[in-house]
Amino acid sequence: MNKTEFDAVVVGSGPNGLAAAITLQQAGLSVLLLEGKPTIGGGLRSAELTLPGFLHDSCSAIHPMAINSPFFRTLPLDAHGLEYIQPPVAAAHPFDDGSAAVLTRSVTETARLLGPDEQAYLDFFKPLIDQWPRIDADVLGPLTFPKHPLDFARFGLKALPPSTWLGHWFKTASAKGLWAGMAAHSIQPLSNWATSAIATVLMTAAHLRGWPLAKGGSQQIANALASCFQSLGGKIETNFYVHDLAQLPATKAVLLDVTPRQLLQIAGHRFSSVYQWQLNRYRYGMGVFKVDWALDGPIPFTAEGCRRAGTVHIGNTLEEIVDSERQTARGKHPEKPFVLLAQQSLFDPTRAPAGKHTAWAYCHVPNGSTVDRTEVIERQLERFAPGFRERILARHTMNTAELQEHNPNYIGGDINGGIIDLGQLFTRPALRWSPYRTSAKGLYICSSSTPPGGGVHGMCGYRAAQRALKDVFKQDHHL
Repeated sequence: MNKTEFDAVVVGSGPNGLAAAITLQQAGLSVLLLEGKPTIGGGLRSAELTLPGFLHDSCSAIHPMAINSPFFRTLPLDAHGLEYIQPPVAAAHPFDDGSAAVLTRSVTETARLLGPDEQAYLDFFKPLIDQWPRIDADVLGPLTFPKHPLDFARFGLKALPPSTWLGHWFKTASAKGLWAGMAAHSIQPLSNWATSAIATVLMTAAHLRGWPLAKGGSQQIANALASCFQSLGGKIETNFYVHDLAQLPATKAVLLDVTPRQLLQIAGHRFSSVYQWQLNRYRYGMGVFKVDWALDGPIPFTAEGCRRAGTVHIGNTLEEIVDSERQTARGKHPEKPFVLLAQQSLFDPTRAPAGKHTAWAYCHVPNGSTVDRTEVIERQLERFAPGFRERILARHTMNTAELQEHNPNYIGGDINGGIIDLGQLFTRPALRWSPYRTSAKGLYICSSSTPPGGGVHGMCGYRAAQRALKDVFKQDHHL
């Protein structure tokens, strides 16, 4: 590489690395973004994984947090080619009796379809929908004194309890199952404190701006962010895998979109012994086993609501999902795992040849597991969509080791950059005044291993860039 000096270098082009790079470039700095893979995007990549003409999202697929991101909303991403598609049903949750609970954009419609739980649902979510625009930036950031403390406290009362507790807010198996499927996005036992936060945020996001997919694949979000960055004068280099800081050009600040394990490998010799100790104690959570299918037709779900949904949560009752997640956290492989499924081609014809379809799914597995879960995942789908297997033309699978090879931030298949339980909710990745600062001057971590954690929202990168701008360049940058 040409040893041209840059004001800042960002390592890793996932949504957080891209957000950090854009924020720094917006501040008038010269920024270099480095990516180890041939294509940018991290978890935002799409490829023909099964058959020619079938476009699959390699990792992230549905994007409620991207469209709701306080930072991404400030960017003209539509002018850079990004188009969101909104399925008529954000998420559906089928049950063994052939029915399904559905989450739609309308809070009143969602509540009405829950029957006896209509008022309970409205009582829970209508105040959150009103409060969210005042607290979203504080929720999606490090622990600080919020701008609207009363609203933030009301959110906390619903977000901090275990999701098994708040499941009792509802009476019906339908509402409880819908809630449990949302809470299972936390990728930890649902009896853990703060698992309600994931469900609360995702369902509120659906009612505010929906659960869209990106037309042409999730890669298009990364491409739009990269185009925005380059339009500001930023530079991107791919196929440049950083193993050591000595590889980098002269610069004043380095922001790394990596998890603590890679951070130690790249820059551990620069850190204090206490900071090294903290990073070595950082905990990774459950992994995922992922399957993509090329299909001869749409998935034949029994429940009509599932045939209209971009996302389907397959897990039946709250009790069954709680048991599945508990077993997995204990290192087991349950026979009826919770399965998170997306069916993008139902709404985006660019994903498959005419008349054909794609589907994307994963289940949770113990961290580092290489057990093939294809059979149990397909059995779960067949349970709610009889005839599904007859429509499979081809499949592509990734176990946790293959996911980590695809994206080095997915340690042991952990797609959240580390478990987001109460023990790490406020200390990601270490207990420090600023979680984005390392103990080495000018070095910052900007990945999902920092607050607010996993998800395609870019807020970890934005917050880390804010910190670097203030520390190194004496600039304040606010949304």
